[in-house]
Amino acid sequence: MKIAFFDTKPYDRPAFDSRSESSGIQFKYFEAKLNEDTVDLARGYDGVCVFVNDTVNANVIDRLADMGIRLLALRCAGFNNVDMKHAKGRLHVVRVPAYSPYAVAEHTMALLLTSIRRIHKAYLRSRDFNFSLNGLTGFDLHGKTVGVIGTGRIGRVFIDICRGFGMKVLAYDKYPTPGLDNGDTVRYVDTDELFANSDIISLHCPLTDETHHIIGAKALEKCKKGVVILNTSRGSLVDAEALLAGIKSRKVGAACLDVYEEEADLFFEDNSGHIMEDDILARLISMPNVLVTSHQAFLTEEALENIAETTVNNIRQFFAEGRCENELCYRRGDVEDCKDGKCF
Repeated sequence: MKIAFFDTKPYDRPAFDSRSESSGIQFKYFEAKLNEDTVDLARGYDGVCVFVNDTVNANVIDRLADMGIRLLALRCAGFNNVDMKHAKGRLHVVRVPAYSPYAVAEHTMALLLTSIRRIHKAYLRSRDFNFSLNGLTGFDLHGKTVGVIGTGRIGRVFIDICRGFGMKVLAYDKYPTPGLDNGDTVRYVDTDELFANSDIISLHCPLTDETHHIIGAKALEKCKKGVVILNTSRGSLVDAEALLAGIKSRKVGAACLDVYEEEADLFFEDNSGHIMEDDILARLISMPNVLVTSHQAFLTEEALENIAETTVNNIRQFFAEGRCENELCYRRGDVEDCKDGKCF
């Protein structure tokens, strides 16, 4: 089996190379992202492997199908970059539903602690032998209320971490996890109550039409003054313009972002020698109470190994059995995991 591997970075290859020979899969690594301009690179391959910022729209799907390619293997959990409606009947789409919830949840807490305890500022000062404490006052997490939107694997791990700090949790999820609400330190509430009573809001939900800009101007109006916003999930969960306005008005006390809604042409690349044309991102980064990391929450050795193992198993299972337990299907208007492997 030959697989065209798009948007390759140096940290991707070792885990996949170590499994290539034993799995019978030959990976051809392309640094370019998959899009309408690069899709012809996939000609002659049995499948393509893509990541979060590859563009798999209707045009790309049609051209892959015309080349006889049957499999699109996502080496990530999210699939909002794939036109799933159009893929139905044309491509089989498989994903990695979970690679390391601990990696993302721990990075979220790392961002929060760095922000509220001013660790990044203290680090830079001490590099210049400046040991003044002026302007470094933070606040305790113990006793604070955190609103967690999305209680899947990552959200639940983050909740466990927050409870370890002695925080109270207000949770929201369209599909609540049975047994998570204990009526005391963890309670499911609606979004209005979550916004109104949370000192910190952390996003751990997928991007859907329903969750697009779930943190926007109207939501921020309902929040406490000085609320801290955390997003390590999907960029478009947060309306960046509304967030910037909230920071300028002092409604938002701090923001920690590992994702950004217009990140596709920016993140994962070295843009240090270029003029930043995205004015909103440039303004956010310039704010003293904003932390931005470049979609690195997933980036641990354990997660990379799990991503490679699951992706390779997905590819092998599909070509051996014509099905895959991690296939995505479009049914009844909703994207769901395929249970029987017979999506079309």
